[in-house]
Amino acid sequence: MVASLVCSALIAASATKPNIVLVVADDLGYAELGCYGQHKIHTPNIDRMAAEGIRFTQFYAGAPVCAPSRCCLMTGLQSNHAYIRDNGELPTEGQMPLPEGTVTMAGALKQAGYTTGMFGKWGLGGPGTTGDPMNMGWDEFYGYNCQREAHNYYPDHLWHNREKVTLEGNEKGNIQGKQYSHDLIVSQAFEFVKKNQTKPFFLYMPVTIPHVALQVPEDSLKEYEGKFEDIPYDGKQGYLPHPTPRAAYAAMITRLDRDMGRLFSLLKDLDLDKHTVVVFTSDNGPTHAVGGADPAFFDSADGLRGLKGSVYEGGIRVPMVVRWPGHIDAGRTTEQTGAFWDLLPTFLTVAGARTPKGLDGLSLMPTMTGRGKQKMHRRLIWEFPGYGGQQAVREGDWKAVRTNMSKGNNDIELYNLKDDPGEKTNLAKNYPDKAAHFKEIMAKDRKASDLFHLKGLDR
Repeated sequence: MVASLVCSALIAASATKPNIVLVVADDLGYAELGCYGQHKIHTPNIDRMAAEGIRFTQFYAGAPVCAPSRCCLMTGLQSNHAYIRDNGELPTEGQMPLPEGTVTMAGALKQAGYTTGMFGKWGLGGPGTTGDPMNMGWDEFYGYNCQREAHNYYPDHLWHNREKVTLEGNEKGNIQGKQYSHDLIVSQAFEFVKKNQTKPFFLYMPVTIPHVALQVPEDSLKEYEGKFEDIPYDGKQGYLPHPTPRAAYAAMITRLDRDMGRLFSLLKDLDLDKHTVVVFTSDNGPTHAVGGADPAFFDSADGLRGLKGSVYEGGIRVPMVVRWPGHIDAGRTTEQTGAFWDLLPTFLTVAGARTPKGLDGLSLMPTMTGRGKQKMHRRLIWEFPGYGGQQAVREGDWKAVRTNMSKGNNDIELYNLKDDPGEKTNLAKNYPDKAAHFKEIMAKDRKASDLFHLKGLDR
């Protein structure tokens, strides 16, 4: 009886701060969910999430590849101001680290009274570096530290906090091991929820699905066997050959969707459903046709130009669905623009905490809840030194793009996204003054980086 009363008191004490869950898929395209028009891949749980919440149609990743996009997410900064602007590999395990003292989403929410847990892929600092997850505000971490290691769903090890965890049956180089990393990561994430159900928690799940390689347990693959006319992948690009890559790709996404359903069931069973805001999104656009992936077959970008690695819409526009019963009305869709750097101030608003000064992001809470006046971005900016050097700026319906900067290209492409969401018609010659305006923004509205350079702007 006493224990029951204590438990009830703890739950009541936590009621002032809602729990926050952020799930970020890896290379999931804008249109690879049923609620965004996908017909070949089954995603009933995320579709139901959209039906019970709000779906954003003009939401953007921080960058068109993994590490810089996650840096924008964690720090609330656009890539033209962020520390990490491209994938940069360490010679051992991990990627280029965030510097000591970086204010992250985890650190800010921890300071606001949340227990913080990350389960999935990090990519912002190898073990023991300044960017090690345990130096960046996380109370618990389980998963891949390194993006390269995450190319295999049967790795020989994962990390739990600062401990390297050997996975028996997944010997190094074994691409058909016994322990599927996604399942292990989800299991640990659910344990985190159970352990922290009586206090405010922030659960971050940067899962690795559907990033190549194409690997999925048979119980998920069976759903798609014989569904598509499949073309066997021969493994020439260095990934595991798969006899039915289209079926495998679809099955991976459906397995992630299954786990979203399990997450909602868990929250309901623990009586946390109405006290938890859940956000689902992706770190960038869909992958190219590598490792057997087939974005053309699935129309993964919904006709948007470009794929992963591109600052055209297909490389950076991503799905975002938010569910919070009792606070977000069901079945809503919004064209409100937003980006990864908006999620940090949004979550701090949920937490009832102040947003640090100097961030590029704005809280999207007014749009999500329909209450209060939504502040608007004057512009959104992307700066990406990879894939030839690229910049993009969006102001209202207008978007400017510059590519191949490493080859000395200085030309501005100009598109009206309202009339031309596929960015097919370059209007720069029709509107020279507007093109010049964007060119000036690209040159001046940025912080020079000591690590990542753009030809013509840095050196």
